[in-house]
Amino acid sequence: MLGFNQGCDDKEHKSPSRKLIKFFEKSRDNWKAKYQDLKYKMKLMQNKILYLEKRKKQLNQRINELQQEVDQYREKTLSPWCNY
Repeated sequence: MLGFNQGCDDKEHKSPSRKLIKFFEKSRDNWKAKYQDLKYKMKLMQNKILYLEKRKKQLNQRINELQQEVDQYREKTLSPWCNY
């Protein structure tokens, strides 16, 4: 890794260290920002999935309750007719 006071004496890079350091810092910062944004979006999607699963469960329970009410209503209304 390049140090702040290290020059390009080794000729590994053609650019001066001060430019390389700025470039690498900017590259690192962009990379971090990109993945923090992705992490935030992933968290939102996970929360949305949890909400939808919870809502689906509630709706299924409500459907079952309504189905029981319909069955009870049918039993009450159809029972006089079934006696004949």
